[in-house]
Amino acid sequence: MKRYFQIAVLTFSLLLTLVFGAQPLLAAEATIAPEDAQVYLIEPVDGATVPSHFTAQFGLSGMGVAPAGVEKQNTGHHHLLIDLKKLPSLNQPLASNDHIKHFGGGQTEADLTLSPGKHTLQLLLGNYAHIPHDQPVLSEKITITVASADS
Repeated sequence: MKRYFQIAVLTFSLLLTLVFGAQPLLAAEATIAPEDAQVYLIEPVDGATVPSHFTAQFGLSGMGVAPAGVEKQNTGHHHLLIDLKKLPSLNQPLASNDHIKHFGGGQTEADLTLSPGKHTLQLLLGNYAHIPHDQPVLSEKITITVASADS
């Protein structure tokens, strides 16, 4: 039975590696962020009208950026929350889907394509294992308007 448990743990670790692009993790947990840490969107700004394809720039103060899988104190990487009505679980690895974009390579900007209309954007910093920090480093939610192609 012990052998089956070990195989299950290793399989789960491999699955996390494949899904989240992180190092194999057997006991990942939230890390503590400095109290003064802030994440924010540089561009676009709240209320902006943007074309359907635009560049978003991410800002961070009080911490550094490190790629997913790199466990280094006072660092994290960006996750962009798009049109989320409710925050994801803040004590689990963040999913990667149409509403949660991972920037685990340590990117500080991204080219995005969104459909015309109003959208909300918000940044959430994750640690080496895509888990938000204890005392989450979360930006203000902004609203943008994506112009239609004929505007």
